[in-house]
Amino acid sequence: MSEQATKAAKGKIIINRDVCKGCTYCVAACPKNCIEMDRNINSAGYFPAIFAHADKCTGCAICATVCPDIAIQVWRD
Repeated sequence: MSEQATKAAKGKIIINRDVCKGCTYCVAACPKNCIEMDRNINSAGYFPAIFAHADKCTGCAICATVCPDIAIQVWRD
């Protein structure tokens, strides 16, 4: 097993799916491709972002920085 495969994720994000308007800024900004767009709409009728690859997240918070709706919270271990 490689060293990278044994490392635990360093970050965690929570995306408020009811606030997210699906702009995709966070998807484009994430350097580790941890965020994808959901296939299900939220209560406002948008396809929100989802935290799809938690094992890759470093907690860099770029996603939260670019989010115009302030829908993302980031924690770093």
